[in-house]
Amino acid sequence: MMTLTKSGLRSAAAALLAAGAFLPLHAGAALFDDDEARKAILDLRAKVEAMRAELNGRIDTKADKSVALDMNNQHEQTMSEIAKLRGSLEVLANELANTQKRQKDFYVDLDARLRKLEPRQVTIDGKTAAVDPSEQKAYDAAMLLFKSGDFKTAAVAFAEFVRQYPESGYAANAQYYLGTTHYAQKDCKAAILAEQVVVKAYPDSPRAPEAMLLIAGCQAELKAAANAKKTLTELISKYPDSESAATARERLKGK
Repeated sequence: MMTLTKSGLRSAAAALLAAGAFLPLHAGAALFDDDEARKAILDLRAKVEAMRAELNGRIDTKADKSVALDMNNQHEQTMSEIAKLRGSLEVLANELANTQKRQKDFYVDLDARLRKLEPRQVTIDGKTAAVDPSEQKAYDAAMLLFKSGDFKTAAVAFAEFVRQYPESGYAANAQYYLGTTHYAQKDCKAAILAEQVVVKAYPDSPRAPEAMLLIAGCQAELKAAANAKKTLTELISKYPDSESAATARERLKGK
């Protein structure tokens, strides 16, 4: 069965109209007189025109329905694509949010790590000093060994500390306790050498007069009484208001 397109249908209607419009006048004249023939032709043309209008209306209705159907199909396809895009956008938004959270967590963790590595201000013998976390940890570990009575291991730890952190705010203390660990192990010669470093390198440290007092004690134990007396006298002269100077005076009185 042949299916006519909208243009085809319109062509057929035009042909039909043309057929009515050009009916031969002599055919009508054979049956009617002139007036009746003209009237018949006009009536026929009117009927053809009416038929064409009706046909065109049907064609337009069918075409409109077809266009509407096509538009509806396109609309549904567009909406489907939009839904897919929305889904993709939601996935991307979720991934972006997760990425931003990971980055934030990373920087928070990094900041915390960096803060742990940053020097912090501590007060050592009344003075403020910047101390690195690793430096603080090393000093605390050495002191823990000293307080636990493990003088041999503590001596190694203090020696390593002053070697690694010679400019540390804890350097004078570490050097002093190094001498003290030697003294605790009854190694007076090593103790004197260690404490002499305190006196020469850190004369302004509160540990300096204490170091001189320990030196004098070791000298006395080594039977070097003259040297011990000289050291005590110098201690009183350099640090007259220190507690070590008061102890030195007491010792000199007893000699």
